[in-house]
Amino acid sequence: MFRLLLILALLFAAPAVRAADAVMSAPEARAAVTDGTRVLIDLRTLPEQATTGVPQGALRIGWWRPGDPKGFVDDVLAAVAGDRSRPVALICAGGSRSSAARTLLLANGFTDVADVSEGVSGSAAGPGWRARGLPME
Repeated sequence: MFRLLLILALLFAAPAVRAADAVMSAPEARAAVTDGTRVLIDLRTLPEQATTGVPQGALRIGWWRPGDPKGFVDDVLAAVAGDRSRPVALICAGGSRSSAARTLLLANGFTDVADVSEGVSGSAAGPGWRARGLPME
């Protein structure tokens, strides 16, 4: 229940962002990582990452730490060398965690955060990183 309330609070606290800025396809995220214009963060758990691999070029920063959502924010902040304007893309298995994590980062001052909503495994948003044959590590 606490987790749901936290997510709802963050949704209402997040600054307005154009919908087009909010979502990226897996190929768009791959291109942005390849050309160095965006940092890709894989939010999945270590067992998930071990099972499927990690999208090539993604940083591994686990999303949920019970009772410590600020720890995730701090880890992402360190990954972008303290630059909250650095473009970031978030990916999980199927888009739920990446959407919630995006909201949390925006509520904490990040300004350019995209959700790879089809995820690694696919969702209603698309077939997913793996099914598209994009490189995994």
